Amino acid sequence: MPNMFIILVLFIGLFYSRIAGVAYGVLFGVLLDFFIGRKIGISGIFLGIVGFIGGVFDKNFSKENKLTIIMMITICTIIYEVSLYLIGGVFYKYSFEVLPFVKILLIECLYNVIMTIILYPIIQNLGYKIEAVYKGDKILTRYF
Repeated sequence: MPNMFIILVLFIGLFYSRIAGVAYGVLFGVLLDFFIGRKIGISGIFLGIVGFIGGVFDKNFSKENKLTIIMMITICTIIYEVSLYLIGGVFYKYSFEVLPFVKILLIECLYNVIMTIILYPIIQNLGYKIEAVYKGDKILTRYF
């Protein structure tokens, strides 16, 4: 099952700002935990980290290259899922089974990449419009 929250939060961090990526990541994560999680806040922390990583990627990588975007989604999915699995194992004290987890992780990475390829043109156009509004030049061009 694709995790659309990872894709959404990463793109908010990429196109808007690092702070907004963290804020929306925490908000979406807390809502996700509230509706389907056992402990509130765990997904919020890790989606906030994904938003922060999106802001870091904004400064260091191009948003034009689809291969770069696919690698960003894959890295963020792996970080999110591994962190959630390890922390969940500590809180809920379940046994760590590596092979089934790796299988699920690879399937989720594949689904996220496919969804990103499908949705990227729409998200990119919307992202550039948002970026033009919020990251535009703040220079006063009119002289008095």
